Amino acid sequence: MQHLKRTILKAAGGLLASLALAGAAMAQAFPAKPVNLMVPYPAGGLSDVIARLVNAPLAKQLNQPVIVENLGGASGAIAAQKVLSAPSDGYYLFQGSPNELILSPLANAAVKFKSEEFRLVQIVGAAQIAFLARKDLPVNSVDEFVDYARKMAKEGKPVTYASVGPGSFYHLLGEHLSKVTGIPMTHVPYKGAAPANQDLIGGQVDIYLAPFGKMYIDLAKDGKLKVLAMLNNERLESIKQFPAISESKQVKNFAFTIWTGYFVRKDTPEPVVQTLHKALTETLNDPGVHAGLEANSLLVAKPMPLAELNKTYADGTAQFRAIAKSINLQPQ
Repeated sequence: MQHLKRTILKAAGGLLASLALAGAAMAQAFPAKPVNLMVPYPAGGLSDVIARLVNAPLAKQLNQPVIVENLGGASGAIAAQKVLSAPSDGYYLFQGSPNELILSPLANAAVKFKSEEFRLVQIVGAAQIAFLARKDLPVNSVDEFVDYARKMAKEGKPVTYASVGPGSFYHLLGEHLSKVTGIPMTHVPYKGAAPANQDLIGGQVDIYLAPFGKMYIDLAKDGKLKVLAMLNNERLESIKQFPAISESKQVKNFAFTIWTGYFVRKDTPEPVVQTLHKALTETLNDPGVHAGLEANSLLVAKPMPLAELNKTYADGTAQFRAIAKSINLQPQ
């Protein structure tokens, strides 16, 4: 019996040693080919801008090309599902947020994955949210908009708001705005930021609660749209020409941001995750990436260790599920 126990223990020790060596070999071998960076929206939006700021410095860190792949639809769920359908070897990196990975499964009955099937590897930053309006909307502040929206609802012509798809963060913001003001509003979903912007500029939709980018400063200057406010608690120096939502009287507590990060499948081997985490951390410390993110009005994130990232993702999942529940979001 003692001989059998020693044999079993020896075999188990050998197996653990083999697994450790295999993990180390995998870490050394990864990546041995180009890495795909999946962006869940069409080219032209802020997500695409972020990816193209990051991909070249990340490629330098990994010593392999990083190929940006744009795939829009279903509030980012189509791209997310493609990552889940690929092997869990780290060669498909998903650039996303709670918008695609937490809210989409809650809103779209066709989305079958769960948030927990992904693992957060690093956060790049948080997007400020702008309260945008079409250029000819007869309002110049958030309070004027609330009064106008109330008037239009009473006339049976509710204002419209754009989003990047049902169940997206921007859909929830619109629904939440409708709820806190008690004013009916009509949701108009799009497949990404670019088509939503196009229709806002074209006057086809009234407002868009959107991730803020530098282009909106130029569009506002050119009179192609209005920036009524930023959904911040205070006016930031970098964009001090736009009021913070806290300066309004009717919705002063309506402050929100949303972070963007890099994800892999949850079952990706730990050595691969550590390699990607190290490369992304170095990439986010790159002065050019830092400057590019700030130039696009993103709040640059401080790189976090993996344990803290795990907690952040779990906490974010709970938070956004609570918001969805508060507005009675139902899968469609």
